[in-house]
Amino acid sequence: MNSSFIFHKSVFISYMFMALLILSCEETKNVEEAPTPTPPIVIEPEVFPGLGYDGPYEVGLVYYGRESYIEYHPGDLPIILSAPHGGRLTPDEIPDRTYGTTVTDDNTYELTKVIMDTMKVRFGGMPHVILCRLKRTKLDANRDSIEAAQGNRFALRAWQEYHHYINTAKNKIEADHYSGLFFDMHGHGVNPDGFYDLRTWLGYLVPGDILDQSDNTLNTVENARKTSIRALVDTSRFDFIQVLRGKNSFGAILDSLNYKSIPSVNDPGPQGSRYFSGGYNTAKHGSRSSGMISAIQIEAPKPGIRQNVTTWSQFAKSFTITVDEFFYRHLNRRIKP
Repeated sequence: MNSSFIFHKSVFISYMFMALLILSCEETKNVEEAPTPTPPIVIEPEVFPGLGYDGPYEVGLVYYGRESYIEYHPGDLPIILSAPHGGRLTPDEIPDRTYGTTVTDDNTYELTKVIMDTMKVRFGGMPHVILCRLKRTKLDANRDSIEAAQGNRFALRAWQEYHHYINTAKNKIEADHYSGLFFDMHGHGVNPDGFYDLRTWLGYLVPGDILDQSDNTLNTVENARKTSIRALVDTSRFDFIQVLRGKNSFGAILDSLNYKSIPSVNDPGPQGSRYFSGGYNTAKHGSRSSGMISAIQIEAPKPGIRQNVTTWSQFAKSFTITVDEFFYRHLNRRIKP
C-alpha cells in the first residue's frame, strides 16, 4: 500500500478524533448543571432553663429573668414588695393581650423602688422586691397564667419567673423569720362616673359590701379566716376588727400620717362606691389558705402619691413607718434586725 496514502489516512483519522472530542466538550458545556439543593433552615424553639437556675440569690445583687422582663431584688427583711402593673416594655415577640384589663398602673414601678430604698435606710436591711417590667398589654402578673399570658410562651415564662421569685422570697422569710408581710403595689384611677377617690384602698380579700357591714357582724373568726392576713390575725393580741380597721389597723396608722385609707377608723368601708379588695396575688401569696406570709393589696391614687418624685418620696416615708408600726403591733417584734 502506498505510504503516502497511509499517512494521509492517519492524519484524517486524527482530525476526526479531535473534532469529535471538541464537539463532545461543547455539548458538555451546554448542559446545565443541576443546582445543589439548599437544606431547609430549622429554627429550634428556645429551651428555657429551670426556674431557680440563677440562684442561690444574694442580698445586694439584682437578678433578671429572660430578656430582663422580670426584676428581683433579694432581701433579708421579712417584707416583700411586688409591682405587677408598672412595666413599660413592649417586645414584638409577645403579642398584645386580647382580653382582660390592660391599663398600666402609672409609676408603681418607680414608687415601689423608692419604698425599697426608704426601707433600706430605716431598717438597715433589704426587703424582697419583685417587679414586672413588661407593660400590662403584654402580661398581667396579677392574674392566673391563662389570662395573664394568653397562650404566648414568652409571656408565660415571664409570669412563671415573677411568681417563682415571690415564692423564693416567701420561703426565705419563713425560714429566717417565721412570718412576714407581702404588699402588692397598685394604683387606681378615676371612677366610671368621673369621681376620683383620693383615698388609698387596702385589700384584704374582704369585698366592699362586706366591709360596709357593722363591726359586730364582721368581727367573726370565720370572716378572719377568709382574709389574706389570716396568719397575722392569729398572731395578733387584737381581735380581727381591730386588725382590719380599728385604731391598730394599717389603714388607721396610714391615715394618722395624712394618707386617708379604706378600711380604717375614719373610713371603715367604701359605702357602696368602687373599691378593689385584692386580686390574684393577694390570694395566692397571702395566708388565707396556708403559710405565715400575710398579704395586703395597696391601691394608691395618682394625685398625691404616684404623681412625681416628690410624692413618691413622701409616701414612701409614711408607708415605711406604717409597715414598721403595724408589724410591731401584730407580730410582736420590730422589723429592724
